[in-house]
Amino acid sequence: MLALIGAGLFLDSFEVTLMAGVLGALVQTGMSDMAMNAKFISATFAGLSVGALFAGAIGDRLGRKVSYQFNLILFGSFSILAAFAPDMWWLIAARFIMGIGLGAEYVIGYGFISEFAPPPLRGRCIAIVALGSNFAVMLSSLVGLIVIPTLGWRWMFVIAGVMAVFVWILRKNMPESPRWLESVGRYDEADLIVKKIEEESGFADVPLDVLPEPKIEKSSVIELFQPPLVGRTLLGMFITVIALVGTYGFITWVPSFMVKQGVNMVSSLWFTTLMSGGGVFGPIVGFWISDRFGRKYSIALVAAFAAIAGAIYPNVHSMAALAICGFFMVSAILLLVALGLGTYVPELFATKIRLRASGVTQFSGRVATIFSPYLIVYLFAEFGIGGVVYSLSAMYLLLCIVVLIFGVETKNRPLEQIATAS
Repeated sequence: MLALIGAGLFLDSFEVTLMAGVLGALVQTGMSDMAMNAKFISATFAGLSVGALFAGAIGDRLGRKVSYQFNLILFGSFSILAAFAPDMWWLIAARFIMGIGLGAEYVIGYGFISEFAPPPLRGRCIAIVALGSNFAVMLSSLVGLIVIPTLGWRWMFVIAGVMAVFVWILRKNMPESPRWLESVGRYDEADLIVKKIEEESGFADVPLDVLPEPKIEKSSVIELFQPPLVGRTLLGMFITVIALVGTYGFITWVPSFMVKQGVNMVSSLWFTTLMSGGGVFGPIVGFWISDRFGRKYSIALVAAFAAIAGAIYPNVHSMAALAICGFFMVSAILLLVALGLGTYVPELFATKIRLRASGVTQFSGRVATIFSPYLIVYLFAEFGIGGVVYSLSAMYLLLCIVVLIFGVETKNRPLEQIATAS
């Protein structure tokens, strides 16, 4: 399950990250400019917003697997179509549809893991998958460094599209979530999957207590904005907005910033590749801290570290110092995505509404990223890269404070217990 889900999340990160190198190349070739790049990024996140919202609704109503497979084939086909774009408007339109497909990956993927992983290992399972996902950030930058200057930016979309089709084939036999099957009354199917898990893990002959079948309750997205869930929903939305705006407000824009500052395309791609190595380092730290210190305090600690790294970044000037500081900032930024969006938010909600909750929170974050490129362009034009990074640093500091005050600890607790905790 970790391999199948990790492959999808790897592909998601690979495709979203390739934006950085592609947009830098489009500026250099004259096919685009900073304003059109902002439209491209906004279209991406508009699609991700729609995809996240509908993936959650479909995943809770029709099943995790149905939603999961549909999004991947949608993304793969339109990624290949984007490679043939004759102009930026074609590329922007294709990117919107691709975004709809990609929008389901984080919602369904991390929800899937939460529903399969045992409580003592849940944080580490997420960290393992996040390691592969974040490795894709570095690999995408490295592939872009090789492919874009030699074959051109179009081949980046071809590579992503072909990988999507391959992963779709691998996931055809992936099992449905037993928790979801139980939540909709499909007990026999859930039981078969659990028995198979027991047989493969050597627990088939262990006597277990037979629990009464749970009462099937219909749920609505309206519940998320009513007591007792409204507090958790708002907390999840806040975490998601900060995590996504921070991610795409820094990582995606660095190559374009450097090109505008006079650094050549190859050098900017090298610089981005070195920094993106932090995305691999981050989940290694997350593997160690998430199940030891708990989600609440881990998120607060990493947010504080991101705020400090962001405050330092504009004040260093050598390429080596920038690469080191950027490395640690990327580590913290992407670790926050894994801890917040991947682990913490899905844990806060019951199975019957988990994916809709994740979809709603990610929808809010994606909507914020639709408009944030225009703010980033303004901050960069008026105050330089310092204006952008100092703003991100302030957001992370606020996130640290809010999570410490309002966060609910989920460490080593069954999902059913977390859902009913006050």
